[in-house]
Amino acid sequence: MRVRLIMLMVIVIFLGGYHAPVSSRDVSSPPSESVSGSDSTEEEQLTLGQLRQKYADTFKTNGPSTKKVALTFDDVPDPRFTPQVLDVLKKYNVRATFFIVGSRAEKHPDLVKRIVKEGHMVGNHSYNHPEFSKLSMNAFRKQILHTGDIIRRLAGYTPKMIRPPYGDINEEQLRWAAKQHYSIVNWNVDSLDWKGLSKEQVKDNILSAVKPGSIVLQHAGGGVGSNLNGTIEALPEIIEELRKRGYELVTLDEMLGLPKAKD
Repeated sequence: MRVRLIMLMVIVIFLGGYHAPVSSRDVSSPPSESVSGSDSTEEEQLTLGQLRQKYADTFKTNGPSTKKVALTFDDVPDPRFTPQVLDVLKKYNVRATFFIVGSRAEKHPDLVKRIVKEGHMVGNHSYNHPEFSKLSMNAFRKQILHTGDIIRRLAGYTPKMIRPPYGDINEEQLRWAAKQHYSIVNWNVDSLDWKGLSKEQVKDNILSAVKPGSIVLQHAGGGVGSNLNGTIEALPEIIEELRKRGYELVTLDEMLGLPKAKD
């Protein structure tokens, strides 16, 4: 009898303390009101196209539909390619726009000075070519401001125009740029020359897409192992053909009606 009573007490205690297992879904999911509250505070992520529309005064990819084309060259200065591009532009009396990487400008200041001396415009292309949208705001600002200081010492002015590496930027960064009176300038004709394309491929990529107000992306600098011979070899024929079609080749400040220097 005593044994039976003890067993009965054990069963009652066991049943009273028993709880069904908690599922992983129940543990990980916050209450529904927390989910909706979180969603309401998150900013909608806009595409680059949507950002261009929303910030049309700051974010440019082309100029007015006039018979003008702007040739632009990224990732400079680079002693392997930049002098050759400059030689062609000088021969044809063309002024272009060069987007400068700050760390490269520190290593090759004389090339930056040559770009400016020969009448070309310079813009800010970051300090070490990161993907802006993956940076904190503090890191983004440092990329722009430090490079701007380097360019000012070499060129005599702080560029108003920024070209994000890979053309990538987010809304918070765009808002800051607008508030600081910068312009973000990408492109609408891509040579794809960074792929090491041939002269004919580079020519076709540009001449088949160009139209009034086009901003053309090419490179006059690159990473280890880069081959930009296609751009260098194609450039004379591109210039000749554009002029034959009646285009005036201009710098970005001329095309967009913006000052080259930041306020």
